[in-house]
Amino acid sequence: MNQYQKVLFIDAASGFYRMKQYSLNEYFGPVDLGLHLSGRLWCVNIGTGLLAGSILPGSNRLFINGFSPCWRGFFISSMGGAGLVFDNLGINMISILNKACTPSILYLNRNHGEEITVELIPVNIHEIWKQGRGGAYALLDYALERCGPRYQGGYQALAIGPAALVCDFAGVLSAPVKEGKATEVDVWAGRGGFGTKLLADHGIAAIVYGGTVIDEDFRDRKVADAWFEEKYKQKLAVKDFEATTKYRFDPKFQTGGTFGVNYATIGGRILAFNYRTIYWKEEERLALHERFILGHYLKQFNEEIIQAKKQHTCGEPCAAVCKKTYGEFKKDYEPYQTLGPLCGIFDQRAAEKLNRKSDASGFDAISVGGVLAWLMDCLDTGALTPEELGVTRTPHWNLQGFDIVNDSMHNAELGCELIDSILEKRGIVDFSEGVRKWGRRVRRMKGIRILDTFVHTANGRKGWMVPNQYWTPGVLAPMAIMGKYYMHYGPEFHPPRKLGQICAERLKKELIMDNGGICRFHRGWAEDMIPEIFQALYGKGEAYRSAISVAASRINSRNASIYWESERNIDFVQTFLERVLSQEKKDTPELRYWVEQFQKDKHEASLQYWFEVRKGIDESLRDFL
Repeated sequence: MNQYQKVLFIDAASGFYRMKQYSLNEYFGPVDLGLHLSGRLWCVNIGTGLLAGSILPGSNRLFINGFSPCWRGFFISSMGGAGLVFDNLGINMISILNKACTPSILYLNRNHGEEITVELIPVNIHEIWKQGRGGAYALLDYALERCGPRYQGGYQALAIGPAALVCDFAGVLSAPVKEGKATEVDVWAGRGGFGTKLLADHGIAAIVYGGTVIDEDFRDRKVADAWFEEKYKQKLAVKDFEATTKYRFDPKFQTGGTFGVNYATIGGRILAFNYRTIYWKEEERLALHERFILGHYLKQFNEEIIQAKKQHTCGEPCAAVCKKTYGEFKKDYEPYQTLGPLCGIFDQRAAEKLNRKSDASGFDAISVGGVLAWLMDCLDTGALTPEELGVTRTPHWNLQGFDIVNDSMHNAELGCELIDSILEKRGIVDFSEGVRKWGRRVRRMKGIRILDTFVHTANGRKGWMVPNQYWTPGVLAPMAIMGKYYMHYGPEFHPPRKLGQICAERLKKELIMDNGGICRFHRGWAEDMIPEIFQALYGKGEAYRSAISVAASRINSRNASIYWESERNIDFVQTFLERVLSQEKKDTPELRYWVEQFQKDKHEASLQYWFEVRKGIDESLRDFL
């Protein structure tokens, strides 16, 4: 098999392009090669792992990386299944440089035996965004309709919405194509704001790609089964089926997918109303979970999707069938958590309305959900007025007499108004330089520290990220990349320095999968098997492991994480520690020590805690090579 990666460099300003090969003696996948290119060029890189097109399930993920406008550092985002068609271009990656003079569709096509076709097609994005399904969906449909007839084989498109012109956290939308049209199974590279980067920095509003190239992919199932039987005493398909139980259907909880299993098991760790639930008593959180989640939000999901078996793959053959859909709406935990309970929404119809508004606008759903919950909190406390935020109402967040259906819809409609305020820059809303800078500007204007109620991790002067939706300190760890799962997000307590070490190890394991191009839903085997597969196919198993360690070290060398700015971040960690001690009865000397330190002086304790986590990270990610 090929011992190199092929990268197509495209100058968006001129349309010129060139191909370059990179030996496997240096780089092994989209992450370490993307890190190398980003360090030398102001570019955005889009590509697949070397295992794309193989029989290995989850191997067709498409990766986007580069300097993130949101995080303000190197970042990696990805979407499921979109690499399957990309592999038919006969290349591993495209790297886009400079900026088109007008917003354009990047058209890529390659028929077997021919040179790749690269074309920049200028488009009036403002007019297209108003058509059909609106926003990013309208542009996706337009790009497919305009370019689709030119392909002899399969093709797919990426599209960006209007959020990319007004904020630093716009995502990239795609979907599998069937009979020339995008299916309802949305896939997103949301985290990191690469929609903003592609459109604002490079003038690329959409990318359409496909081809008929058949390259040398690993397709020998007998050989793969032999690998897995030696390792697990199971064939590949059996092991993968077992590893993806949560994402398909877990009989222990009679539900499936990230939405179903997470909400079925979250109990007293529920996060709602901009994290205000961390201050509640355990019985109050359990009552909320019982009535609002199990009794309604999750019940709707199970009845409408799980029992009806409305589930799909992301576009590639895969046993996980993790895409749970209800009509045009795809339900995942984190978007339907941040744009759900975190905003005071506990009804599927209301959550669908707000999620669809977010997606059509082109936002990263998790980021915009955290921002909307924060703005609603400011409205509820009176820190900001409806006039200042360009809306007509305040949230219904009072649990006394809370109507699950009507009050959820009220809050969803408020969320939609806030999205329009962001897009139209109503009132004092202007997120073009990031929400942290905007929060500091509001403080100078009004003398109020509104950032104290915004739960986020911060990087450098402007970088920020809404954390993954789990009540655990790992999601606020000072890692070099946050908002993904490059950290420990389990609910158990670890002393902070140990937590940092565990986060560092998680980063390496996630990079093993990402650099190999494998979806993390298959991590039950992938993080162990990928180096062995690289050894079997390329004779470079140990070299692959070494490259991962070097990449992790290089990523961490750019770590500009800063100590928590938000008071609620500190409370998030303190209440977690207190809950583990009081409710989960995990009494250890280390846990009791930190609980006592936070109760004595939470600001001093949180500073010590943060630096202890950072010590564990840095000592684990030193480059010894």
